[in-house]
Amino acid sequence: MRIGELAERAGVSVRSLRYYEEQGLLTSTRSASGQRHYTDDEIERVTFIQRLYAAGLSSRTIAELLPCVESPSTENSDAALERMAQERDRLNDHIADLTRTREALDALMAAARAHRESLRPPVAAA
Repeated sequence: MRIGELAERAGVSVRSLRYYEEQGLLTSTRSASGQRHYTDDEIERVTFIQRLYAAGLSSRTIAELLPCVESPSTENSDAALERMAQERDRLNDHIADLTRTREALDALMAAARAHRESLRPPVAAA
């Protein structure tokens, strides 16, 4: 199938497919006129790549995980699981950083509210 059909069947843009090829995540054969051609197996591969991106993984990390799919083995599975655990740890660290940043912003907002209240003129007793 050609690139447009793969894009439609996999639910992605043609631009995404070209990017996947540039990153070495997807391969195609070329016709004599240079058009890309894919097999039906590439639909499942593109769907898998999309799931990995949705999990927050970079194209570099995805490339490291693909041997588990291409050449299933205990060694490749263990390597993939270890790499995913590293990514999860990285995400946990990032979440902790974001939580601290949000708490610092909350403290600044509380201080700004208190300062704003101090600017109000006192209410006269009737």
